[in-house]
Amino acid sequence: MTQTELARMVRTSKSTISRVENCVGPIPAGLPSLLDQVFATDGLFKRLYEEVESRGFPAHSRPRIELEPRAVAIAEWSPTVVPGLLQTPDYARALFREGDPRASDAELASTVHKRMARQEILKGTTPPDFSAILCESVIRRRVGTPKVMREQLAVLLEHGKRPTSVIQVLPLDAGTHGLMDGPLSIVTTADGPPVVYTEGIRSGAIIDEPSQVRHLSRSYDVLTASALSRDTSAQMIRKHMEAL
Repeated sequence: MTQTELARMVRTSKSTISRVENCVGPIPAGLPSLLDQVFATDGLFKRLYEEVESRGFPAHSRPRIELEPRAVAIAEWSPTVVPGLLQTPDYARALFREGDPRASDAELASTVHKRMARQEILKGTTPPDFSAILCESVIRRRVGTPKVMREQLAVLLEHGKRPTSVIQVLPLDAGTHGLMDGPLSIVTTADGPPVVYTEGIRSGAIIDEPSQVRHLSRSYDVLTASALSRDTSAQMIRKHMEAL
């Protein structure tokens, strides 16, 4: 089978097939499933893709990374930084540089590349329903240069316009709430109940016990009700972007 023939069957370009064969750049997130259909490999390419992708991340975050490609819905609460699925390359690079000042440029580039590859799940034809609540401090805190932060806020505004995404800001004067201990993600897949992922500086954990998941999901619902509306959130983000 030629590259052109395979490209036609999986609805991509010959150059994409060539890049994948030569290990150049990321593998498009939807390609492994299409290859499984073409070669009747019963999910083999998809399983291998998920396994290889997860190995490039810290051990504590791999369970979450493995869930993302199968997600039909992802809900994020972030009190400190823009969630990884919404970060620009320069914003991510600034975070990684501060987190590991001794990292080489090549190491930084590799880490940023892996983070950007995760975002493919939001760019496909059937992205998961995505919701994110950001503390107001996230859009106020400058990460990198003013230009880097302006570009990041612009990306948040673009994501907020997508029909499958909801971006909200929790104002600093919203008061106390049940998720003040740290960031949280609720991931729902088509083949299982929702699970919660919580993360610390160098740690992370999957919570799948039903009563705990219900409790944390309820706290997220309350947070959603306390946050600004989509339009008002966009106005606040735009105001801070224009002020930079």
